[in-house]
Amino acid sequence: MNRKLYYFVSDVHLGLDYKDPVSREAKFVRFLNGLPNNTQAIYLLGDIFDFWYEYKHVIPKGYTRTLGALASLVDRGVQVYFFNGNHDIWTYSYLQNEVGVKQLQQPYITEIEGKTFCLGHGDGLGNGDYGYKFLNGIFKSRFLQVLFSSIHPRWALGFGKWWSKHNRLTHQNSTWQWRGEDERIVQFSNQLNENSINKIDYFIYGHFHYPTHMKLKGGGELFILGEWINNCDYLVYDGQTIKRENLL
Repeated sequence: MNRKLYYFVSDVHLGLDYKDPVSREAKFVRFLNGLPNNTQAIYLLGDIFDFWYEYKHVIPKGYTRTLGALASLVDRGVQVYFFNGNHDIWTYSYLQNEVGVKQLQQPYITEIEGKTFCLGHGDGLGNGDYGYKFLNGIFKSRFLQVLFSSIHPRWALGFGKWWSKHNRLTHQNSTWQWRGEDERIVQFSNQLNENSINKIDYFIYGHFHYPTHMKLKGGGELFILGEWINNCDYLVYDGQTIKRENLL
């Protein structure tokens, strides 16, 4: 008997004009189309698109094969869940209404095959980092979104893609290092479990581009997904164990 499978993917950054964006999407589409018949759900944990902004009657060009592959999964009964990342924060109703994807908000706690999961992109969770949270609040401002929507898509989407690429390459060349127990996301996860009656077994996030697996002091295990710019990293859960795999 084949066990039900659950997949977790983050930080594909489709559309980022860096290295080989065409090959990146082709690999992601191959991954989606190749999910086995016993796949129950796939969780897309943010930054699947490097930049996405929806107008009422306009969406960014490109991604046709990706959207088709996601729709095909939905049509065959796979549950497809989508979290906003800090790069694809402006997804509204299109993915839900046209593709059938279900959008979720972090931190999202759910039970899968008897285990409790905490899922999210991972950005902005925990105490501190108030500058980032302030900027994120600006991006989520409905008033400012309406103002941005008044700009013609030719200019708005062009600027958005430029900004997104500039932001990614700036971080790509930074001296940031994973700080282990001192990371806000680790502290957030520890505190969440320490203050919960029902303990969380697995915490899974993206955002950091730093594949990580560690046991938490507060209980449970934390996984940080890798990215698809250099490596095609994902997790798969079969109801008993979680494995990290890489699409070659």
